[in-house]
Amino acid sequence: MSTARPSRSAQVSAVRRRDVIDALRRGAVPESGLDLLATGLGRFELALEAELDAVASGASVFKAVRGEYGSGKTFFTRWLGEWAKRRNFAVAEIQISENETPLHRLETVYRRLTERLTTASFPPSALRPVVDAWFYALEEDAIAAGADENELGAAVEKLLAARLTEVSRHAPSFATALRGYRAALAVGDEATAAAVLAWLGGQPHVAAAARRFAGVRGDLDHFGALAFLQGLLTVLRDSGHPGLLVVLDEVETLQRVRADARDKALNSLRQLIDEVHSGRFPGLYLVITGTPAFYDGQQGVQRLAPLAQRLATDFTTDPRFDNPRAVQLRLSGFTLESLVDLGMTVRDLYAAGADAPERIKDFAADVYIADLARAVGGALGGKVGVAPRLFLKKLVGDVLDRIDQFDDFDPRRHYTLTVRSSELTDTERNLAASADDVDLDL
Repeated sequence: MSTARPSRSAQVSAVRRRDVIDALRRGAVPESGLDLLATGLGRFELALEAELDAVASGASVFKAVRGEYGSGKTFFTRWLGEWAKRRNFAVAEIQISENETPLHRLETVYRRLTERLTTASFPPSALRPVVDAWFYALEEDAIAAGADENELGAAVEKLLAARLTEVSRHAPSFATALRGYRAALAVGDEATAAAVLAWLGGQPHVAAAARRFAGVRGDLDHFGALAFLQGLLTVLRDSGHPGLLVVLDEVETLQRVRADARDKALNSLRQLIDEVHSGRFPGLYLVITGTPAFYDGQQGVQRLAPLAQRLATDFTTDPRFDNPRAVQLRLSGFTLESLVDLGMTVRDLYAAGADAPERIKDFAADVYIADLARAVGGALGGKVGVAPRLFLKKLVGDVLDRIDQFDDFDPRRHYTLTVRSSELTDTERNLAASADDVDLDL
């Protein structure tokens, strides 16, 4: 991914700057403020903007993002999520894993979706604020249609049934649970209301008394999850959120599960793609991320021919000519040049809020940042493409923080890059020159 220095560092709020810098210091992808770092994604912007517009108008979109470890897949999807939130979309990022969130169990995927649901105004889980806003919108619509106070309850019930007609054909319990939630609130039973909403969010083992009160039975199953997702999209749209961006991250983990579970998961993915393309989920933008090995290898997508056909994309040309409208997007990863540019961007962002901004710019000059980038890449076996996380962690925590706090600190005299095996991810550790500490003279 190509990046370049933003020109707005001085205008960034202190809170946004702190959130981004703190995350980089921890070696994590920032949860927000990614627009401060991602100014080189222009080749995707027009296509993504058109797709977000289409989803907001009632279409549905599926997109697959491919890239090696460290190429910026998580960064890209969170950047897209920020962009979607600015359009008032709801967003949910779900990590696929064999034990916690197996893809072949869509009821579990739906549960994680509601747990991770967020909006521009509410952090996870935003399910309750969304449902409350929906009922408020129904009441406002009923009043606008002429309902008085005595008729309001019946009018809201009529609107609820009308809005969820299509959903109720497949899962009448979705509307039933919403009625139960509203009834519990009406009598002041907060515990029951919370339990019913948890059941609506796919949580298992909800108290039997709460389920009886709402008139629902059992737990959500695989097929019910799809209908509940359809219902959630309706609720989101009517409560002011024109779309839902769902990211299924690290789908390549399917390659490491048992063969039977892998086959079920791949078929579930095919089913999801077909449902998206059929128009069943208006307002849904579904994104998956994976490595090239997942898309091209025999233990991944190629294992299921119908899925491989749906995801087939030509990547034989120069990456400059990749089609951003295609079902797959390719992230090429960092080069040394783009890594240095990113380092200078972070340096300038840090300096704009530093106690000693001039020292930051003098002692972490462009030449030093280039040397540090080469050093970190060298410590990872020359694999610059997977170096950004560690590079930014070292730059912020080991270099910029010390320059800012200690008047006599000179990174060329007082700092030697040391990379320990314990601070690397599994992928970084496999690429490192050795498991021992790596010292580099800067």
